[in-house]
Amino acid sequence: MAKGEIMRLSDFDYELPSSLIAQEPLSRRDGSRLLVLGKDTGKIEHLQFRDLRNLIKAGDVLVSNNTKVIPARLFGRKIDTGAVIEVVLLRRLDAKRWEALVKPGKRVKSGTRMVFGQGELSAQSVETTEAGGRILEFSYEGVFEEVLDHLGQVPLPPYIHKNLQEPGRYQTVYARFPGSAAAPTAGLHFTPEIIRQLKDNGVQWVEVLLHVGLGTFRPVKEEDIAQHRMHEEYYEIPGESAFLINQALREQRRIIAVGTTSARALESAYRQGEVRSQTGWTRIFIYPGYEFKVVSALLTNFHLPKSTLLMLVSALAGRDNILEAYREAVKERYRFFSFGDAMLIV
Repeated sequence: MAKGEIMRLSDFDYELPSSLIAQEPLSRRDGSRLLVLGKDTGKIEHLQFRDLRNLIKAGDVLVSNNTKVIPARLFGRKIDTGAVIEVVLLRRLDAKRWEALVKPGKRVKSGTRMVFGQGELSAQSVETTEAGGRILEFSYEGVFEEVLDHLGQVPLPPYIHKNLQEPGRYQTVYARFPGSAAAPTAGLHFTPEIIRQLKDNGVQWVEVLLHVGLGTFRPVKEEDIAQHRMHEEYYEIPGESAFLINQALREQRRIIAVGTTSARALESAYRQGEVRSQTGWTRIFIYPGYEFKVVSALLTNFHLPKSTLLMLVSALAGRDNILEAYREAVKERYRFFSFGDAMLIV
């Protein structure tokens, strides 16, 4: 695409047979395939995820997102009518208030009260957000996270229609800090053994945090993609992580983001030639024309047509290279989306 040309939503579409959308994880986390794409050359290789240990070299920095998915999906009922209500928690605003998606939203006006379980948890809708969500104020006894663990479910993406037999498979093995409504799925392929082998080989394993909101997966409705506005997400860059990343930047070593969420956290924290140790909220929207300041390579899964995630990987490798790689992945019957196979863009 020519520089300055308006990018249309239709420029990021591709044909995907529904049979290629992975409905459940493989028996082994590291059993997935790995498509390796040269971002400058467009060269494609077909490998296995276990081959990653031969592709990531001593001195490379792998940056992972250590967020943990919370059981953010709740089913309750309206106190006045008994109607069933589904709630998906998006982000915590304070001790008792959360931003949430509510279905059916038309039935939940400000002031609507609802109850969950046997009354261990109740909520009142106090505000409607610009994006059509609700601000809910909860009432409960004890620790909210413990109540949520008892009543909530992990909110799987809408394209997964099978029940997940092992909820832990929608968490990375290094998940530590609860707060996400969706998993950073590029990290689902890692096992403790692979991480240990990478570290033994001299690879630096660095962790950052970005709590994934469902806004990351919200459909882009504007045909001119530059008009799309991202949902805000919370992130943290620890001091030690910033130190190691900046050292690698100065020494021009590869910084490989594990997933688009890690990439967005790193790029959000970049200021005046370095990654800052900081906490904050980001709406960063990365699409072709964006010049990456930190990330030089990316490990990721295959993303939905017309999604902001497809636009992000297109910014790194070029839209034409990405769409050609996706056509090849469809032809070779790779598994797509959250429980699907992986792609390494180098």
